Parts: sequence; C-alpha cells; structure tokens
Amino acid sequence: MYVYIMGKEGSPDKNSWMTRVARYGRVSGAMAGLGAKLLGERYLGIKIEREDHARQLMEALGNLKGPLMKIGQILSTIPEALPAEYARELQQLQSDAPSMGWLFVKRRMKAELGAGWEGKFKEFEKEAAAAASLGQVHKATLPDGRLIACKLQYPDMQSAIQADLSQLKLIFSIYKRYDQSIETSQIYEELSARLYEELDYKREARHAQLYEFMLRDEKNVHIPEVVEELSTDRLLTSVWLDGKKVLAFKDADATVRNAIAMNMFRAWYVPLYYYGVIHGDPHLGNYTVREDLSINLLDFGCVRIFPSTFVGGVIDLYHALMNDDQDLAVHAYETWGFEGLSKEQIETLNVWANFLYGPIMEDRVRPIGHADGAVYGRETAQKVHAQLRELGKQKGGVLVPREFVFMDRAALGLGSVFIHLNAEINWYRVFNEMIEGFDVSKMRETQGSALKKFGLMCDC
Repeated sequence: MYVYIMGKEGSPDKNSWMTRVARYGRVSGAMAGLGAKLLGERYLGIKIEREDHARQLMEALGNLKGPLMKIGQILSTIPEALPAEYARELQQLQSDAPSMGWLFVKRRMKAELGAGWEGKFKEFEKEAAAAASLGQVHKATLPDGRLIACKLQYPDMQSAIQADLSQLKLIFSIYKRYDQSIETSQIYEELSARLYEELDYKREARHAQLYEFMLRDEKNVHIPEVVEELSTDRLLTSVWLDGKKVLAFKDADATVRNAIAMNMFRAWYVPLYYYGVIHGDPHLGNYTVREDLSINLLDFGCVRIFPSTFVGGVIDLYHALMNDDQDLAVHAYETWGFEGLSKEQIETLNVWANFLYGPIMEDRVRPIGHADGAVYGRETAQKVHAQLRELGKQKGGVLVPREFVFMDRAALGLGSVFIHLNAEINWYRVFNEMIEGFDVSKMRETQGSALKKFGLMCDC
C-alpha cells in the first residue's frame, strides 16, 4: 500500500516529512540489497540467482506508487541500463499499480475543485478506470452528458520524487561500478527534469493541446480534448475516448495490424519531424484503438521538445549511414552533444545507429525487427556496450547526451509495439516521404510558432 500519513489535524509540512522518511526507508532497503548483491557478484565472485532476486526486488517496490515505478519502467527500456533479469521484472511495475481508495479520492477532489465538487458532475465513478505511477483516472459524466476522464495526482508526489531520485543516484552509482562503458549523469539529469514536469498537470494540458494542433490533419489519430474549467495543477480533466487495447489486435488480419501500426507511426513521428516534439512514454497503456482502426493517443505528461538542429542531426545520420559518409556521421553525433569521440567509438556507435535505422534503410516491406521475448534491441546493445567497455579502458566512458534518454526510449518502445503487432510495412518509403523537403530553418520557425501558441518552450 502507498505510504501516505495524514492525521486529523496533521500539519502538511510534518506529513510531508513523515511520508518522505517512510519512503526513504522502504526504497533504500531494496536498493541497498540490490547494490550489495550485484557488487558481491562482481568483486567477490558470489553467485546470485538474478531472476529470483529481481523478482524479490520487484515485489518490494511494486506497492510503492510514485516516480520510482516510472523510473523502473524507463530504465527497463534503455538497453543495458540494467541486467536483463532486472529489466524484465521492472517492466511490470507501472502496469501493476494499485489504485487509491475512495476516501482519498474525495479528499483530493475537494482540495482541487472545492467543497461542492461532486455537484459539477452528473456521475463520478468511485473505482479508478486506470492507475499508474503518478496518478489515477476516474471516469465521469458531465451534466451536459459528455463522458470525461479525471486524472487525479497522488498525494505528496513532490516528496516522492525527491526520495526516488536519491535512490536513482544510488542505482547509477552501483552500475557505474558494474559497467563503466556508459556515463549516466546526463541520463539522471534528463529523468529528473521530466519527472518534475509530469507533476504539472497544467503543463500536460498544454502538451495535449499542442498535440491536437500538430496532428490536426491526421484523421486517424485522436487527442482527448481538455476540459479546462475542471483542470488544475494536480487534476487533469479531458473528454473520454473509447477504444480497445492494442494487444487485442495482435492476432488480427495483416491489413488490420499494418493499418494500426501506420497510424501509430504517424502519431509519433509527424510531431517529431515537423515540430521537433516527441511523446516520450510509448507504453501500451497510452494508446487505444477505435473500431475504424484509428488510434487514441493518451497521456501527455512525458513530452520532449527538441531544437530543430537535433532533428536535423537525426536526418543527417540517416543520410550518413545510407551513403557511408563518416564525416556526416561525426557531424550528426556532435550536433547531438557527443564530445571527443575517437574513431573506434564512432564506429561502435554506428553499430547501434545501424540497428535503430535499419528498418528505414531497406526499400522493401519488412517487420520492424525481432525481440525473441527479450527487450527490443538488447542483443545489439550488449555487443555495442562490450566494445565500448573495451574502448573505455583506453579513453574513458561515453557521455550520453541527455536528449537520448527519451529519444531512444520512444524509438525502442514504439518498435516493440510494432513487433507485438507483427506489422510489415515499407518503413523506408514512409520515412522518406515524411522527411522530404526537411529544412532546419523552416522547422525552427514552424516549431516556434506552435510552442508560442500554447505557452511552451523548447528544451534547448
């Protein structure tokens, strides 16, 4: 059960402090156990049953609501951030989140909308329709008959983030000893920034409105309309969009599966290549499929806005790989923020790049890739990291620019969905049609106008 301590006359400051202490104790014990076992395995030769220990760790953390669940899921999608056994278990955290009880819901709704909050709704379902890491969703009906979704933030998430980010530092310090091929400081900074942003539901509302604008010409993608008069910093209300889970279509006809995959591809990459915006949380709960196979794109808490030059670098690297242009590849990496790369490190990074770009480099109908039950991209990542580890002995680790935390997560997460669907598409033609006529200056202007419209700024 989520640890939330509230006395009848309790002081908010005192309650926040008590919550933080309780959370530190629970999480620190789990993380310390993980660190001791892994370091013992590495330095003392003590063999541990990783699968059993990973399962125990997941069980210890699984009932803790809050950002640690999201951190665990994100780390599980960054190849080689964790050993495979731990990545598989941590992937389950977010989908298994227990919901907050009705007494807490009433208290939180009163805090956000006032004492007469129930009068603003014709109906309000007591049981949560969905529960995740930072909040839960309740289905409700407005007096005018509209079905809506009320996303209510869990109590004291600010304290939870402070506690969990401290544990993330501990995790990274453990793995820096365990595998020194990749430097994690930038990953930590990026995760921190995005987690704190996700607490601001007014910002998320602007993200949703931005996506509605960017995808206005995409008839097969739907964005929930925000109900601003019933939204606050910690309550986000939007129109309810009906749809089925993506995995309900995994055994459908190929034409159905391919249509869904194409709609999802455009939902993610039209915003990136036209506006420099990426939805950074492509897990299966964030989209549903309508009867006409169009998709509902949901949850805009984790959105990353890139400078136009970064997107230009994405396209430059594609052309570099297609034309075997080493100088252009180096330029692309430097555009993204990689510094001081040796020739060997560049060649090694190109292995990873060729894997990511592989589906769009062949002019034929093909699947996005194969995962064989593991995390998509893990086998390739293991080879790349092994080589980087050897090179690191000569010239230190590779500093991964912070932009790549959610860029890679989005690419691998979406790729995993396409694998679930067993979709086969000519990705080369779809991608080249999308980037045709791309111009950094033109995109900068288009992006700036859209962001200004919704009071947002580039993460530059």
